[in-house]
Amino acid sequence: MTPPLLRTIPEQFETKRLLLRVPQAGDGAIVYEAVVESLASLRRFPASLPWVMTEPSVDTSEAYCRLAASSFIVRKDLPFLLLDKATGALVGCASFHRIDWSVPSMEIGYWCRDSRCGQGYITEAVSAMVRLAFDKLKAERIQILTDEENIASCRVCERAGFTLEGTLRHERKAPDGTLRNTRVYACTT
Repeated sequence: MTPPLLRTIPEQFETKRLLLRVPQAGDGAIVYEAVVESLASLRRFPASLPWVMTEPSVDTSEAYCRLAASSFIVRKDLPFLLLDKATGALVGCASFHRIDWSVPSMEIGYWCRDSRCGQGYITEAVSAMVRLAFDKLKAERIQILTDEENIASCRVCERAGFTLEGTLRHERKAPDGTLRNTRVYACTT
């Protein structure tokens, strides 16, 4: 097995409408703008996205971008900004998380800014990430965990070819104390 640090993983790649690239220093302002625009929507599923419960700032967004870039370098997480190729605007973010290089298996997480929701961008990005994972990273399993009530996210999973493996009942607790169910979607080789 090639050690993770020695794996060649593209820092950017394209789909029909998107440029997916690793965050870098200086990207904090565009991430902050998208988060602020989408904060109310993102906060609907705080058990899935705990970071949205903190107050956003340009500095915290910049810190995220720099930490994300370092995570990519050490192959801990593989985060990507989703940029509209026509305008350069940030559409959202998607990442490979919880990577187990010994299998290899990984989880995909994502979010979309409000003004770009419902236009197929996340399905396009997730589908491209699946191809990257199977073709370049030699993944054997990719999974997506989503709040059972996040119907848009469940539809992304289904359109991107994932199979619902099950529902984890009362798997997460929201900040208000309510218990949340998590759907596990996966695709394998």
